Amino acid sequence: MTWSRQKQKHPKKQKVDCRLGALEQNIISRVKINTKINIKSAMHKTKNQDTSSTHIPVLLDEVLQLLDPKAEDSYLDLTAGYGGHAAEILKSTGKPELAVLVDRDIHAIKELTEQFGGSGVNIRHEDFLSASEALVKEKQRFDCILADLGVSSPHLNDADRGFSIQMDGPLDMRMDQEQSLTAEVIVNTYKEADLADILWKYGEEPKARQIARLITGNRPFDSTTKLAAVVSKAWPGRSRVHPATRTFQALRIAVNDELGLLERSLPLWLQLLKPGGRLAIISFHSLEDGIVKRVFGENSGERYDAELRLLTKRPVTASPHELVLNPRARSAKLRAAAKIKRERETHAN
Repeated sequence: MTWSRQKQKHPKKQKVDCRLGALEQNIISRVKINTKINIKSAMHKTKNQDTSSTHIPVLLDEVLQLLDPKAEDSYLDLTAGYGGHAAEILKSTGKPELAVLVDRDIHAIKELTEQFGGSGVNIRHEDFLSASEALVKEKQRFDCILADLGVSSPHLNDADRGFSIQMDGPLDMRMDQEQSLTAEVIVNTYKEADLADILWKYGEEPKARQIARLITGNRPFDSTTKLAAVVSKAWPGRSRVHPATRTFQALRIAVNDELGLLERSLPLWLQLLKPGGRLAIISFHSLEDGIVKRVFGENSGERYDAELRLLTKRPVTASPHELVLNPRARSAKLRAAAKIKRERETHAN
């Protein structure tokens, strides 16, 4: 992956395959993007937050079409965030007591509790790996499972969270604010070689070594804008994409162990699916999408031991209409699969 001023080539828009088992044709016409979902909670105002935009759940039409939630279905949302997807899915299932909503961010948990508290929904404050391990031990199984791996708009718009390149804030980037590791710790204490490895592995940054050298030569850092300005020196000139984008992505992934959690969680999500259950995963960069594609591929296909039937041959991306309403959906990629093999019985040795 190299950085240049050339226009990026975009893959052709994929239409969701509607020949999918029990997937109802009329879902396509009855589901519409709802730009007014939970506006109160989506704003998530703070004193340093840009409240000019709301959190709109990405690919909502497509998620509803592929998960195909039916009355009395059980539902697991592993990254429930501010409840946009969950609110619409629970309208279809009508069984909040059969739903589990998970998030590692305490602010999201507060919003979920405000929205769904008292309805019977099981709300869990933990990362999706810990939640998945617990649910497997509890022998729970679900008809619909969703994981939206992106950073929500309230996080990006809140300077205090440290995710934004444009707004000045502390170098935090923690999804779980109870953990000790922050971006500030990484940029101010890690060795140059280790920083370069993080930028290359998690950001696919072609100038990882040069940027690592710039970081170590200009420490300490205490703000996002100062770090972004120093990183930009490695990429002189103008571009539509901020030159620190890959660096910030790499730091965020490292702080939150995003790829490690995903790798270890995916096999558990397959266990948590009921026979015939549907799993949908939304990723926002090639590293995440590559992991999902590989695991789906390893567990599907024309062979006797296949566990999954792919519902998307290629990742589904946002429509031009959605991109007008929610430009941050431009990087979203949705893959989905259904469990087609009956769960094997396990026998104690």
